[in-house]
Amino acid sequence: MKAIVVTDQAAGTAGMTLTERPEPLAAINDVIVRIHASGFVPTEMEWPSTWADRAGRDKTPSIPGHELAGVVTALGYGTTGLSVGQRVFGLADWHRDGTLAEYVAIEARNLAPLPGDVDFTVGASLPISGLTAWQGLFQHGRLQAGQTVLAHGAAGAVGTMVTQLAREAGAYVIGTGRAADREKALDFGAHEFVDLENDTLKDVGDVDLVFDVIGGDVQEQSAALIKAGGTLVSIVGPVEARPTDGLAIDFVVEADRADLGEIVQRVRDGRLRTNIGDVASLDDAVGALNPTTRRGGKTVIRVLP
Repeated sequence: MKAIVVTDQAAGTAGMTLTERPEPLAAINDVIVRIHASGFVPTEMEWPSTWADRAGRDKTPSIPGHELAGVVTALGYGTTGLSVGQRVFGLADWHRDGTLAEYVAIEARNLAPLPGDVDFTVGASLPISGLTAWQGLFQHGRLQAGQTVLAHGAAGAVGTMVTQLAREAGAYVIGTGRAADREKALDFGAHEFVDLENDTLKDVGDVDLVFDVIGGDVQEQSAALIKAGGTLVSIVGPVEARPTDGLAIDFVVEADRADLGEIVQRVRDGRLRTNIGDVASLDDAVGALNPTTRRGGKTVIRVLP
């Protein structure tokens, strides 16, 4: 099969090559998926799991990418809940070969059915961004109607999901980003926007929940805004700044079939819009994953035209 592989961590995405790899085999409780579309997160090149297995052994050449949408072509021994020919989408295991390939072996529990009226490109854009927003807001942040959310990176792939889901849940959403992000953040549902290049965060006032995708000084300033009993939720590693009287939580997104179902149903209902930037074929993936301009949303590779 065709696949994108990486062998040199120092080279980052510039070290990607399109090559031939053996088709994967299905282990116990696995399925094989013929991938139609794959999402990509640039920070994958910095993740230890891209370069080493769970025992810390070098696993290169490895296939990056962890978001997928496609069709089940084979079932491993003991696999239940899915069937051959079924449309699916989901999140591949961090330590196994990923989804920038024509086929992937993946645990069935990491997948959810993809309704026939949702395009594969849309399906592949949802798992990491959608699950990160959903789990951060509702499982870790315990968001309630009437609360105020400060959503950093509100025009990004995760931030637009955070904004929409928080607003649908009845929260007041203050988005942040660069000046050029203002219109996009407001279009995706932010009630207000803070330009981190020119505005001052302390003028925001008290908030119940901060969704942090930046860290550093922005995280420190944000922690000071959290009300008593509020929560700072971060996806950028161990939290260094903590609210005076509240919780600080960092988490890694997890595959969850029920959560994926909630997210894709909102897409079908028109309550949730995807934020897709570049779309390219597998043959053109290396160039698309090394953009010369700032990404405008999720990069999706159409593996099967």
